[in-house]
Amino acid sequence: MEKSLVPMLLLLVAVSYSLAKDTTTKSDRKDTKETKETHPKLPQTLSRGWGDQLIWTQTYEEALYKARTSHKPIMIIHHLDECPHSQALKKVFAEHKEIQKLAAKFILLNLVHETIDKHLSPDGQYVPRILFVDPSLTVRADITGRYSNRLYAYEPTDISLLFSNMQKAMNFLKTEL
Repeated sequence: MEKSLVPMLLLLVAVSYSLAKDTTTKSDRKDTKETKETHPKLPQTLSRGWGDQLIWTQTYEEALYKARTSHKPIMIIHHLDECPHSQALKKVFAEHKEIQKLAAKFILLNLVHETIDKHLSPDGQYVPRILFVDPSLTVRADITGRYSNRLYAYEPTDISLLFSNMQKAMNFLKTEL
């Protein structure tokens, strides 16, 4: 009889521990659920650090559809995670309050891979590169950075030019309406 009591006692301890653990986990889940209700969390994977509070599209096709249906311009950021120039621009872009506010008015897409669409690399494939597409789905080749050999490249020191170009893309929209 003593031999059967030891396994029963161990089983009772294990069940008690499991039940106590489930109770703690359930209350933790409740707290997390309440937090989600008060502060909704947007997917961070699509932002890739360029503005976690902004809404980003997953594909170029999705961005084109949203631009057409919402009559908003698209801002496409080509970058690489391991590129120091991309990382430096991303840091300045994400910390610039005015750019973040204006970016919310765009359909946003960031790409860490090249696309086969030649319209998205009119002067070559380099990073970082930022292009604008108007709601008529025309790539705005006239909105460029300051470099003649990389027309759509921006560096952290070009952040005011990027902001100005974002405003141009929005102003073009206003003149079209």
